[in-house]
Amino acid sequence: MTKSYELPLLVLTAATGAVDGVSYLALDRVFTGNMTGNVLFIGFGLAGVSGLPVLNNLVALLAFMLGAVLAARLTRDASGPAKLPAAGLAILVGGSVLSLVLAGIWLATGPPAHGTMLVVTGLLALVLGAQAAAVKHIGIRDLSTVVVTMTMVNLSTDSRAAGGPGTAWLRRFAAIIAMGLGAFVSAVLTLRVNGAVALVVAGVLLTVGTALIAVIRHREVAAASMPGGAAPTGP
Repeated sequence: MTKSYELPLLVLTAATGAVDGVSYLALDRVFTGNMTGNVLFIGFGLAGVSGLPVLNNLVALLAFMLGAVLAARLTRDASGPAKLPAAGLAILVGGSVLSLVLAGIWLATGPPAHGTMLVVTGLLALVLGAQAAAVKHIGIRDLSTVVVTMTMVNLSTDSRAAGGPGTAWLRRFAAIIAMGLGAFVSAVLTLRVNGAVALVVAGVLLTVGTALIAVIRHREVAAASMPGGAAPTGP
């Protein structure tokens, strides 16, 4: 059943690209999913490069890690017939709802001020950190949903050009495209409409991806409950 999770994880990957597009363009050059970028920005800022919001990047980094810790804590000992524990699905649902709520507040109240911007940044990073930790249970290493660097490495090193078997190239290529496409759509909306609308689209993508995962998870549970069904799986 692992392969059936590929589409929803690709949707969540596109959602991460969209959220990062909003956070970078509308929340003062900070990433809420791509922590590598934040680490670099913090380093540049501490070295004296002007115009980099070190505090914003630090908030995103810490919130992302907190989200991952909380999600891991909630799902670590979970077991059951589905690859994704019920707690993992609840985390994805909560993240989708929170993203849409933030988008709605943004639409209603206008662009966030600096203090509010830090709160929005932290909450979005929390959502994506928790999401990344939750989907690890599904077990598809090329679809972490928040980063595609290792996906690119795996695509390249396993390619026939590198002497590899050329396996899983379509999934890996799709993950890269999904992240870029989500960022592209988000950037267009942020620059030509506003960040709130782009965040609504990101929230919808999170919701669609989560809904697809819920359907697949329900099928796994139903299949396991039938005579001769699969044995329960661990975390």
